[in-house]
Amino acid sequence: MEIVEIGGIFGLLLLIADVWAIVNVIGSNRGTGAKVLWILAILIFPLLGFLVWLIFGPRSAKSVRS
Repeated sequence: MEIVEIGGIFGLLLLIADVWAIVNVIGSNRGTGAKVLWILAILIFPLLGFLVWLIFGPRSAKSVRS
């Protein structure tokens, strides 16, 4: 029974992280094509897409330019 609860909590946290990432992608100053690709990556591969976005996404591009 505990495994189901842990999986449910992990799934909920992943959903929250993915929604947060998508909102940040939409609000970024990237082009439409880049935004669509990031959103598709996050939706198709929720965990991997989020992790890749977290490392290489629009947020990291802003900090490199500063």
